[in-house]
Amino acid sequence: MGRHRRDFGQPAQKAWLVNVTLPDMEWRHRPGLDRLLTVLDADKDMARFVGGAVRDSLLSLPVADVDIATRHLPEDVMKRLGAAGIKAVPTGIDHGTVTAVLDGWPVEITTLRRDVDTDGRRATIAYSDDWREDAARRDFTINGLYADPLSGKVSDYFGGLADLKTRNIRFIGNAADRIDEDHLRIMRYFRFLARFGTPDPDAEAYRICVAKAHCLMALSRERIADELLKLLITTDPVPALRLMLQGGVFAPVLPEILSAGVDRLDSLVAREISASIEPSSLRRLAALLPPDSGIADLVGARLKLSNKARKRLTIAHDPVWANIIRSSELAYRIGRDGAIDRLLLDDTCPVADATALTLWEKPRLPISGGALIKKGLKAGPDVARALQQVEQTWIDEDYPQAKRVDAIADRVVAQLLRDNQNS
Repeated sequence: MGRHRRDFGQPAQKAWLVNVTLPDMEWRHRPGLDRLLTVLDADKDMARFVGGAVRDSLLSLPVADVDIATRHLPEDVMKRLGAAGIKAVPTGIDHGTVTAVLDGWPVEITTLRRDVDTDGRRATIAYSDDWREDAARRDFTINGLYADPLSGKVSDYFGGLADLKTRNIRFIGNAADRIDEDHLRIMRYFRFLARFGTPDPDAEAYRICVAKAHCLMALSRERIADELLKLLITTDPVPALRLMLQGGVFAPVLPEILSAGVDRLDSLVAREISASIEPSSLRRLAALLPPDSGIADLVGARLKLSNKARKRLTIAHDPVWANIIRSSELAYRIGRDGAIDRLLLDDTCPVADATALTLWEKPRLPISGGALIKKGLKAGPDVARALQQVEQTWIDEDYPQAKRVDAIADRVVAQLLRDNQNS
């Protein structure tokens, strides 16, 4: 395999001079992992842990996804896994990635690579056998860390350990070059700033992200939505969002996001914490947008959200539900998630009302239209009208049991029959 090195304009820290080892965390003992590492010749330096698993372990954070970088070519990885009886899925084999499924959990295995050509959206790659060369094509220094699976020794080629210690989110090499390779790195920069950084960002990285914000227009809106929702779900996205707004980063793709929206989100984050309710990226996006259901629907369509997500975003601001005062009725009408969204987004509502809904299950009206027909109504519009009246009384009385509902139905049917006689 050919080798191609780039000058990154910054001193590279030699991996063998780093004296840091990976903590012995639970994920390193997951079923099947030792066998996989044997298959990949990890003892011969042919495979290393890389990226988020290394970064998060060093920060003592839970590790969800495990990624492995390897010198083996993807076709060889597939053959090795197959021969060992390990399920192999060619999830991104054209770009060097194979997913191994170990006892139901996945591990992404990617061959070392270098970029041959990029256009800001996709890259043409060539395979490599050089760890530093593979690290050089990654986005941030804290993501360019590798760890030997056996000894746990961490390899750091671009100062990621120092940046991790100071919570500095810094591009590998020249920030402008990294963004030109993949414009989505602008959004990723602010997401990583929100999750791992400090309120005082790296000046050069921030300046370049602001200067190149217009490049976001070349990206699919699905990719932008994915990064934005990941940013919003971080513990406190507000400082990073204020920096984005201040730099005009949203203007090319989401001009609806203004300072008032960030203020609303700031309030929502505090109310979620007060209510002990897990954050929701869609709820937070609703806060970020102007309180207008039409705008929410427009943005949902532009970001190509699913119909379900788009509906939830719209319901959060739909004025048709504004007159429903009781939280349980609101939950019955629009669903528990939608009701919690509206209650938390409204600063005038006690957060306790939202908390109370977290264990709420939608009850089922214990009577049907057929039962009303048996009570004397003729099939048709009267049945639907009567059922609606019964349901509203049932809701108003806080969902009583079937015996009470039957009595309510008798009264409603009797009244309708009288009305029909008198008409």
